Order: sequence, then structure tokens, then C-alpha cells
Amino acid sequence: MYERLTTVLRQTDWEWIIVDDHSRDGTFDVIQRLAAMDRRIRGIRFARNSGSHVAITCGLQHAEGDAAALVVSDLQDPPELLSEMLDRWRSGAQVVWAVRREQPGERHHTWFAWFYYWVVRRLVGMRDMPPTGVDYFLIDRVVIDAFRASVDRHVSVFALLMWLGFRREFIEYDKQPRAHGRSGWTLARKIKLVVDSVVGFSEFPIWWCLYAGAAAVALAVVPLIVAVASYPGFGAALWLLAALMLGLFGAQLIALGIVGQYVWRALDEARGRPLYAIEAMAGNTEVPAAVAASRIQSRQ
Repeated sequence: MYERLTTVLRQTDWEWIIVDDHSRDGTFDVIQRLAAMDRRIRGIRFARNSGSHVAITCGLQHAEGDAAALVVSDLQDPPELLSEMLDRWRSGAQVVWAVRREQPGERHHTWFAWFYYWVVRRLVGMRDMPPTGVDYFLIDRVVIDAFRASVDRHVSVFALLMWLGFRREFIEYDKQPRAHGRSGWTLARKIKLVVDSVVGFSEFPIWWCLYAGAAAVALAVVPLIVAVASYPGFGAALWLLAALMLGLFGAQLIALGIVGQYVWRALDEARGRPLYAIEAMAGNTEVPAAVAASRIQSRQ
């Protein structure tokens, strides 16, 4: 990885921040040797395994350059693609997404990737998310600052960057086979990513509770009509019981949906996610005193 990065970035002023998510091998020893050899390299080792998206967040929080790129060290995402990504950035793109065409050697993960990106696109509402997914990106300093303004603890970094917007461009690449080791991207972590993406960026499960509750209450009218029509027979009592159960079930779902709306709004306020992200300014760019004060308070 180091050899390929130094070749690709030989005409660029760069730094490499390596985040070790509490690996159990000799990764950090290698990082220390590289850092001692090259001052452009900084290593950060977590005290415990915290997950890939926390590691990405840490790297972006420590990045000092005009732009930052995520490159996974297993070399499935070729570092050589950085040249084209940098060209797109220098041409004005603030977010450059590398969209994978294929993922060789991991066909058994394809169905889950398809499901996750379908959820993000169709249910969460991020229509610009490529259907084949992204693992690789380069973002401008203004995007890094907007990302840092968010203090979400459980979030999909890719979904958050997609949600922030900014001027985006997409380039395609072929994901390479894994040369060494095994992926730590377990099924449990994939499920958590789906939950974080849905809960973090959409309230559609709450609305589904309301819709399902309203539908159940409406359907309760059918057995009620049948009960009235068959009165005073024995079947009328059964139909009346069915109408009552269906109506109560619908009322509970509606109540759950209403309570969920209040909880969602409280969660949305507590996150600390920026209300808006500024892409650029023109004219008098002096920050108003009230805005400056709010920024200081949010950082504290």
C-alpha cells in the first residue's frame, strides 16, 4: 500500500493517516516503522475495536489537508484511482465517489449489498446513492468541516456524506480480489449498518406504523358489518370479536406511530447534526456574530 501510494502521489503534498481498529496482528508495528521512516505518515490505534465507520470518522477528524480520501488498506480499492479523483476535485467537484462495477471473490455478499443499497435508495430516500454501492471517496475541505459538525455516534459515513450533498461526481472502477486475510465485515455488522442507515436518516418505519394502524382500523369495519348482518347468530359474536381485536391492534399501531414521531423529533434535536451545510459564499463573507457564537457553543 505504501509503495503504491508514494508512486501515485509523488507530485502531491500529502499525508497518510492510518487508523488501526485494534487489530490483533502486527499492523501497528508496521505503522510505527513506516511513520519512523516517513514523516508524512501518522498512525492511530484504537483501544478497542470500534468498527470501520468509527475508524473512518476518526481519520476525517484528524485530516489536515485541503481534501481527504478514504482508501481501505486491503488494496481491493486500487490507490491508482486517486489520480483521477484528484483531477475531478481540482476541476471543481467537492465529493468524488468511486462506484464499483464488480466485487470479485465475494459473490456471497452481493445479495446483502443489493438489499442495503435498495433500502438506502428506496426507503431512506437517497436516490443519488449508486445501486452497486460505494466504498471509496474523496472529499473537499468544506465537506470535511460539514462532516465534523455532525456528532452522531451511530451513523453510516457514506449515507451521511450523501445526505450532506455538495457538488458530486462519480467514477467507475473494478473492485480487486482480496490478496491476503479475511474480511471482518460480519453479518452482524452489516445488519447494524442497515439499522443505523434507516434510523439515522429516515422516519419511514414510524410512518409505516401509522399507515398500518389506519389500515387495520379501516379493515375492522368489514367484520363489524358482517357481525351486524349475521346478528343474532353465533357467528355474529365471533365477527364482532374479530372487529374488536383488529380495531384495537390498529389503534395501538397508530398510538405507537404518534409517540414515535415525538421520539424521532427529540432524537433529531439531540444528534447535533448541522441544520444546513454551506457549500460556498459570495460577497461579504463575514460571519454574523450570532452565527459565530452558535458555532463556538456547538464546539464546546
